[in-house]
Amino acid sequence: MDQEDRYERRVRALLDDAGVQIGGDRSWDLQVHDERLYARALGQGSLGLGEAYMDGWWDVGSLDAFLLKLMHARLDERVYGAAEIADGIGAWLVNRQRGRRSFEVGEHHYDLGNDLYEAMLGKRMVYSCGYWRQATSLDEAQEAKLDLACRKLGLEPGMRLLDIGCGWGEMLKFAAERYGIEGVGVTISREQAAYARELCEGLPVEIRLQDYRDLDERFDRIVTIGMFEHVGVRNYRSFFRVARRSLEPDGLMLLHTIGSNVSRNRTDPWIAKYIFPNSMIPSAAQVTRALERKFVIEDWHNFGADYDRTLQAWRENIEAAWEDLPERYDERFRRMWRFYLAGSMASFRARRINLWQIVLSPEGVPGGYVAPR
Repeated sequence: MDQEDRYERRVRALLDDAGVQIGGDRSWDLQVHDERLYARALGQGSLGLGEAYMDGWWDVGSLDAFLLKLMHARLDERVYGAAEIADGIGAWLVNRQRGRRSFEVGEHHYDLGNDLYEAMLGKRMVYSCGYWRQATSLDEAQEAKLDLACRKLGLEPGMRLLDIGCGWGEMLKFAAERYGIEGVGVTISREQAAYARELCEGLPVEIRLQDYRDLDERFDRIVTIGMFEHVGVRNYRSFFRVARRSLEPDGLMLLHTIGSNVSRNRTDPWIAKYIFPNSMIPSAAQVTRALERKFVIEDWHNFGADYDRTLQAWRENIEAAWEDLPERYDERFRRMWRFYLAGSMASFRARRINLWQIVLSPEGVPGGYVAPR
């Protein structure tokens, strides 16, 4: 038996544990177009599997169902490629979220082009989990999420709201129009900053292209939605230090973040290379350690199951829009994007990761905090 046959046998055995067949007729069964896939996946782990999909070496009827099967069988933990090892070592040696590196995710991901995100995200440019408790559409779910954040913060007319990692400005626009606040948003994405300034034109909202660490003023309320995933475990403590000095003593802060069930110091190597460089999903333990002596946790709300539904809506939107988008979003890019969305769906569906909204106060709300839902 040659080496290639051993690789194939090993992959078949692993997939059998996951209930997946090669060449089967179920939606999650693997269709192999290039026999080199077996060695690539075994040698490079998730990076090799994802890149092989981008290169057209394999297909599957339902990509998210296939990846969910692999996650349930924990194959990612049993096949640990060299890229994972190198990335783990690098995360210990280098602070990847400081200095010039902190701008890489903006340039690499958020500056891809507003046309891509306008096609995918729906009526509002909100690139984070919607709140589907009573919503029946993506647009309703995103508006419900923005309103939920405003209610949790207890926003009132005249308050100054800081949005750390403000994205395309939708939260500040919503809060200014519906709740009468004045706002400041900081982002490291030039494309987002330009879009947000235009979106919020005529409102008492300032958008800054700025690293959050350079903030040096006080606000009544702070919100951060989908930004903490780019801070990095080495910087969690300093992040909350900046937030604490930026918040009035009687203020509130809302942290909206994806959260992991397991503490890690790195991200998946395929995600790091192609989607979110220098990103890191925090665990509850990492968050609470960083909060010590800085904030009181008033409320911790998990609605991670809603992210799977949000991602499905994004996928439906982008699949309908590909033919109308510029040629730079070629077939390899489309396969990359499909792998990213499907992998995210599977991760939330498997409940490996969740979506948390955490309300914080500097000294504790007198008499207690009543959490809106």
